[in-house]
Amino acid sequence: MRAVVCRELSGPQSLTLDDLPAPRPGPGEVAIAVAAAGVNFADTLMVTGKYQEKPPLPFTPGLEIAGTVTALGAGVTNVAPGDRVIGLVDRGGFAEVALARAGEVFPIPDAMDFDIAAGFPITYGTAHGGLVWRADLKPGETLLVHGAAGGTGLAAVEVGKALGAEVIATAGGPEKLEIAGAHGAGQLIDYRNEDIRDRVKALTGGRGADVVFDPVGGEVFLASLRAVAWGGRLLVIGFAAGKVPEIPANLLLVKNLAVFGLYWGAYRQKAPDLLRRQFETLTGWYAEGRLKPLVSHRLDLAEAGRALDLLLTRKATGKVVLTTGGA
Repeated sequence: MRAVVCRELSGPQSLTLDDLPAPRPGPGEVAIAVAAAGVNFADTLMVTGKYQEKPPLPFTPGLEIAGTVTALGAGVTNVAPGDRVIGLVDRGGFAEVALARAGEVFPIPDAMDFDIAAGFPITYGTAHGGLVWRADLKPGETLLVHGAAGGTGLAAVEVGKALGAEVIATAGGPEKLEIAGAHGAGQLIDYRNEDIRDRVKALTGGRGADVVFDPVGGEVFLASLRAVAWGGRLLVIGFAAGKVPEIPANLLLVKNLAVFGLYWGAYRQKAPDLLRRQFETLTGWYAEGRLKPLVSHRLDLAEAGRALDLLLTRKATGKVVLTTGGA
């Protein structure tokens, strides 16, 4: 099979496309013929050794896949060969065949194409988990989403809208803001030319946002502390800006704020049943037409380095997926 291989932690340019033996499932595992694999910011960190989980070299990146079940390991009963599925993997997704633990394989609706499915679990799982499990977003509340044209940010716009929130989106430039607006954001802020705090205050009658969803970090997060309402909640999702902010605790005290972190991947081990129920909810919303995932780039496995660069240079909107030519 073809597989992308990382042999040194020097970034996307060091990735190679190799021919490797296809893996066979062990007990409790499922072999999946990968049609498409989602590309995530975590992959860019993993190939530079900056991710919280550091697989031994050499390894194949890729954390989420969609395809067809081809073989089952001993004891697997929840899926069958031929099933169309999403799979979550620790690594190994950028390949024509990948292994996933049976408990992390989920059916996909018939109407969901593989390239959409491949980019669905991490972004929508993170958005839903952050807004529901952590921030407890309520209908009618105001949600401020940063990086709202990126994969996770755009998913948060849609999930927030599905939950009944009023969504304010920030992004860099009119093209990205147009995408956020088309996916449910009612108010738009161009952070390149507008002050986030001033615009949020103006849009909310001086009150501020009830919940902030922030995958950007850096100065954007610090601006959010001043744009959030009294008693508001801020979600730390990631640091796409490259800078981890230090939180001035006095602002938390004065405004009665709560700051929540979310590492969605931890739920795979800590609360797998919760994750399964989440996928039932989210794929149900997709089938109802409430979620409309955007894939801006579909690239062959051979272009894995370019795919990661699209994320690092913030040139992608929605999701980037790698395809294998399989079905």
